[in-house]
Amino acid sequence: MGIHPKFRLCGPRAIGAVAAGAGLKHEHAADIVSGARRVDFFEIHAENYMGAGGPPHHLLSRIRADYPLSIHGVGLSIGGTAPLDRDHLRRLKRLVDGYRPALFSEHLAWSTHEGVFLNDLLPLPYNEISLAHVCAHVDEVQDTIGMRMLLENPSTYVAFGASTMSETEFLLAVAQRTGCGLLLDVNNVHVSAVNHGFDAAAYIDAFPIEYVGEYHLAGFAEDCDSAGAPLLIDDHGKPVSETVWELYRQALARPCLAPTLVEWDNHVPAFAVLAAEVERARTELKAHAGRRAAMAAA
Repeated sequence: MGIHPKFRLCGPRAIGAVAAGAGLKHEHAADIVSGARRVDFFEIHAENYMGAGGPPHHLLSRIRADYPLSIHGVGLSIGGTAPLDRDHLRRLKRLVDGYRPALFSEHLAWSTHEGVFLNDLLPLPYNEISLAHVCAHVDEVQDTIGMRMLLENPSTYVAFGASTMSETEFLLAVAQRTGCGLLLDVNNVHVSAVNHGFDAAAYIDAFPIEYVGEYHLAGFAEDCDSAGAPLLIDDHGKPVSETVWELYRQALARPCLAPTLVEWDNHVPAFAVLAAEVERARTELKAHAGRRAAMAAA
């Protein structure tokens, strides 16, 4: 994968390819600081830490001293047509400069319109007009924070008829033009595949795996649309499904080993439950690394 020379790949505390992490939850603080090391890194949502000081930063500083950190943004509106919010971008730069994360990622989505922030990550048409906007925004973010960002494939519930390329083709074009990496959210693939009726395994096979710098795994909620068809909601409120684990193994076998995060943001379980999911991801990574090493030695 090509990395633009002016972008640092990671902070001073890097995350290895065979590493599994979890989102940092304040209800887990006591277990994390007093118990055995159960995860390899932690991830935070950037927007939760853009305020100055207080308990959130106190915990984060303590965690950052002992663990690599990944910062995941949800508010840049990378896929929007409007200019990026400069104040938001400045707050993001301050956060990145202060904590020097190993990874920074954002969604291929938009969430603002005419100065109004929408509480959703919304899809965009995959065409040359959108591609130009996204690439310009990715370039601006990377130039501002001084590090490569990872762009995440979204979970979607509607699709645009104006699209002229597939999602995987669009992501490949962004990565090639900007030098950014990609975050492959395997749960999002499954959610979107069920909602739109495409083949999730074929999507994994078509994904530009050479640009992947991180994986996400999560649980989903099941519902039905107005016509009674299955509808999956990316709610991060359950264990990772067996279908998603199988798609994850398929991605690792292509092959691409990369740090893997287990997201569990709603109905947050005891830390031991979350750590068991993280351990399962680490086991999968180690198994694929072992098979690769054995093949190389044969």
